[in-house]
Amino acid sequence: MCGIVGGVWTDSRQTISPPILREMVRLLCHRGPDDEGFFFWPPRSDGSTRGIHVALGHRRLAVIDLQGGKQPMGNEDGSVWVVFNGEIYNFRELRERLRQAGHRFATRSDTEVLLHLYEAEGIGMLSRLNGMFAFAIWDCREQLLLLARDRCGEKPLFYLPSEGGLFFASEVKALVRLPFFRAEISPRAIDLYLTYQYVPHPYTIYEGVYKLPPGHYLVWQSGRVRTDAFWTPDFQSEVNYPLKGASEQLRELLSDAVRLRLESDVPLGAFLSGGIDSTIVVGLMRQHAREPVHTFSIGFPVRAYDERNYARAASSYLGTVHHEYLVEPDAVAILPRLVWHYDEPFADSSAIPTWYLAEKTRQHVTVALTGDGGDELFAGYPRYWAVRLASWLDSLPAGGRRLGTRLLLKTLPHSARFKSPWRRLRRFLEQLELSPLERYLEWIGIFPTAIRMDLYTPGFAERVRGEDCYRAASFLEEAFLKADRRDPLTAIMITDLVTYLPCDLMTKVDIASMAHGLECRQPFLDHRVVEFATRLPLRLKILGFRGKRILRQTFRDLLPPPIRRRGKMGFGVPLDAWFRGPLRPLLKQVLLGQRLLGRGIFRQEAIERLMAEHWDQRRDHSARLWALLVLELWMQLWLDGKLQPLPKITSA
Repeated sequence: MCGIVGGVWTDSRQTISPPILREMVRLLCHRGPDDEGFFFWPPRSDGSTRGIHVALGHRRLAVIDLQGGKQPMGNEDGSVWVVFNGEIYNFRELRERLRQAGHRFATRSDTEVLLHLYEAEGIGMLSRLNGMFAFAIWDCREQLLLLARDRCGEKPLFYLPSEGGLFFASEVKALVRLPFFRAEISPRAIDLYLTYQYVPHPYTIYEGVYKLPPGHYLVWQSGRVRTDAFWTPDFQSEVNYPLKGASEQLRELLSDAVRLRLESDVPLGAFLSGGIDSTIVVGLMRQHAREPVHTFSIGFPVRAYDERNYARAASSYLGTVHHEYLVEPDAVAILPRLVWHYDEPFADSSAIPTWYLAEKTRQHVTVALTGDGGDELFAGYPRYWAVRLASWLDSLPAGGRRLGTRLLLKTLPHSARFKSPWRRLRRFLEQLELSPLERYLEWIGIFPTAIRMDLYTPGFAERVRGEDCYRAASFLEEAFLKADRRDPLTAIMITDLVTYLPCDLMTKVDIASMAHGLECRQPFLDHRVVEFATRLPLRLKILGFRGKRILRQTFRDLLPPPIRRRGKMGFGVPLDAWFRGPLRPLLKQVLLGQRLLGRGIFRQEAIERLMAEHWDQRRDHSARLWALLVLELWMQLWLDGKLQPLPKITSA
């Protein structure tokens, strides 16, 4: 796992000088604490400023071939160069095939396999890769720059097109260091962030800076840029597998995915929450590993957010060397670090426990396997029950459904508690008359459209509305169309797979882990597992209102009875209590401060109303207040202070 930066340019006013390249690379040293490397083409010694110029930079976290995997890496004649972040899990198989075709290898690294595979197949190489990756290849002969990102978005890649050139990095902070970078904020991106709690691809918070979408590549040649997908699975098709046959195939595929992800020349372990997904991954690791498996979990003093008992039960059942930590989260201390590392506003508060888990795990191992992806592939989220129930209610006569909904809403008690069943039921009923996708966005969105627009000043609302053909829901709608001929719940799960998973979960895990020099690997996101799982009929994933049917059946031998029976528990922190207690002063200090109010984005009275309703326990606005808090702290650091020392935050 590493950090990559670089660019290609023809305009002498927009260049990467050696000192700037070193500074860009230095900003990513947390991603690769073991080594760094630089490459310029043509060599700088000629002093020329004309023609095409290229710079590549790399920070390395050494995991495979510790001595031979230095980057940037070139082929034998120096005509092709690569900087690479990630792992190619099938590199041994690919290397043997290339060797038989006459290619010679000087290292044992997967990076060198990329070079020779590009020589052999060009862009077509991408379909052969099983891995998580973001890389850049410079082809000196064709004068072509190729960027590529893995299928499920496990590794990030940002790019900045310019007049005649293109610049890229693993994290936006490296691009911000470019002398010609313009820190212009996109109103559309702020609106998207307040909708989803992240800025979705291909956009970023900055105008003119983009995320390469998962499963896509970008080619720069002769001053022109084109992007395209190299992975376009058929999410519309379903195969009517029998349960037994599907279980056998799933076991074989996931077991092999775990086996491939055990390749490492450094200590390796796994996150273990005691949930079904992480327990299965650890169980399969035990079957393949030659040494005892080390597992890691954290817990919190608040019982509703503490999974340690389940993790302990799973470790005992599987016989792992377990490391358990009790953490007292300090949001005031950690917030500035999160804001700096995440580069863009990112409002998923589970980044806090993920950060602590990565920090503790890195004290013992360099690589950790995780259970990410199991919920999206096998119907693990409780919200999927609501989707299924709503789709059943949609089949009832509209008049009777509306009458029954109104009567229930009149009799239901109000509750401000975020996890209250009454609150969830009321929210479910209030959105029933919307289309399946519209109500799903209302359920998962942080700020519904009406509240969001009421929050904005008239001027800012006009700027958001002024975007050509802009609608916040379009991101979800485009994803939904990939599976709109499937049943409604399957279409929603696939929507989550291509939106929420890469933009939220993978961003959260990548940044939190790489901030500590820890590499995380996700066996459920092996593209063979994903393609198989998305073709499964819904009956193999849900029985009644219980998800993960096929996982419970297939891996019954790896799941102790308490875990086999348990439902989904979120990985979070008690924001609602924090904002009514220790973080209340911070909230007032930041959200009602002159800096925020002077930006002309939000109306003071709208913010005051959110805070008052939360403090009086009339509504639970914790997720919304967190999103606003993170956004303003991000602006204070990256707009007001740029890369100056972090803002001082007090919670007195």
